[in-house]
Amino acid sequence: MNKAFIALGTNIEPRKEYLDQAIQLLSKVEDVQIIKKSSIYQTPPVGYTNQADFLNMVLEISTRLSSEQLLDQCQEIENELGRKRTIRFGPRTIDLDILVFNEENIKTERLTIPHPRMDIRAFVLVPLNELAPELRISGLGKTVKQLLHGLPDQDKKDITKWKMVESEEE
Repeated sequence: MNKAFIALGTNIEPRKEYLDQAIQLLSKVEDVQIIKKSSIYQTPPVGYTNQADFLNMVLEISTRLSSEQLLDQCQEIENELGRKRTIRFGPRTIDLDILVFNEENIKTERLTIPHPRMDIRAFVLVPLNELAPELRISGLGKTVKQLLHGLPDQDKKDITKWKMVESEEE
């Protein structure tokens, strides 16, 4: 079995429903088992900042799929949930990114693992640290916890655990 971590992100309403639907669709994929889910975090946008805050989380999965097959499944889920790729780092219904696949280093035209820039993205490292702080990121020679502690406090300060309040988003 292969072990992978997948980051989920959304900033188009209904954000929580998009996360739930993506998890449900992923759990229905043959040969994919969701092992753990991080908390949901509200995070400010990075790159293109003229957009709503994101909800981000990370899943740990076990799968018999190859990394390319898993990528195909993630992209099918994105398409099913209406993902449009119009603005780089722009608003999205859902984004599923394979962060880590076993301890592999992969660089193809379609897929790079570990995920590019994950080591400098607090919105990825905070939920990943919740699930696997001692996970050593192949090619970077550091654990998730070490990468997170190496980020400037400014990058982490606006990332907060998110929760529903009486069926309305905070």
